[in-house]
Amino acid sequence: MRFGTLVAMNMQHPFDQAVALAPTAEGVYTGATSPAFANMVGPFGGVTTAVALNAVLQHPALLGEPVALTVNFCAALADGTFGATAKPVRTNRSTQHWVVELSQAGEVVMTATAMTAARRETWGVDDEPMPAVPTPHAVPDPNHTPQVEWVRRYQMRFIEGALPADWDGGGVHSQTRLWMRESAPRPLDLCGLAALADVFFPRIWLRRATRVPVGTVSMTVYFHAGSAQLAELGHGWVLGQARAQAFRNGFFDQTAQLWSEGGHLLANSHQVVYYKA
Repeated sequence: MRFGTLVAMNMQHPFDQAVALAPTAEGVYTGATSPAFANMVGPFGGVTTAVALNAVLQHPALLGEPVALTVNFCAALADGTFGATAKPVRTNRSTQHWVVELSQAGEVVMTATAMTAARRETWGVDDEPMPAVPTPHAVPDPNHTPQVEWVRRYQMRFIEGALPADWDGGGVHSQTRLWMRESAPRPLDLCGLAALADVFFPRIWLRRATRVPVGTVSMTVYFHAGSAQLAELGHGWVLGQARAQAFRNGFFDQTAQLWSEGGHLLANSHQVVYYKA
């Protein structure tokens, strides 16, 4: 049984419900948004990213495990059902390339590409070391009420760069470091890791200490850990770090890294975000 199939079959956890897909033909699925992951407009982008990945993981022609996933958000998903398609467009001896689409009411709302691979054991090293930070148990839970529902699905303990205490336009940097994991215990898997890559709130809110309308346009996740390594972590904490490089002409970027408690780099991501200011 494929590990991706397990995601669809385990309907007990809110995350598994949110990313579940019912196949109607090879590479064709139906899904539904989950109120548990509601955002300001539509669902949390991280869970939509995980849905796109799950469409690949469930495909019977899947080769290997994900190495890279890029999602482009064309429009916000409306509450309700949606369609998903995943197609392997090229399969080589050890790599496979995918095109994924999510649609509603006859219109495409998200496109994605993915690359999977049958990895082999080689020399390796993490050249991006985990920063020296307090342990998760030394960092208190934040004392604030979540403004959107999906935030309740995660435990977040901020080391630096939490939401501004005062929205006074006095922000000076865009870096956040926090420990995070799902609120309800669930072993970390590839779909869960993809969602964690988007947990960070918009960098412009921190940099300007001003709330402005925002929306992720495109996000890429690079996976450095496979399902076996993630299974060893169980419900452990993940250290996330995110910062922006530039804010200009209505768009800013974000780069992020995610490490295990043991200091292994699990994934990194890059995204481009629209803002109105």
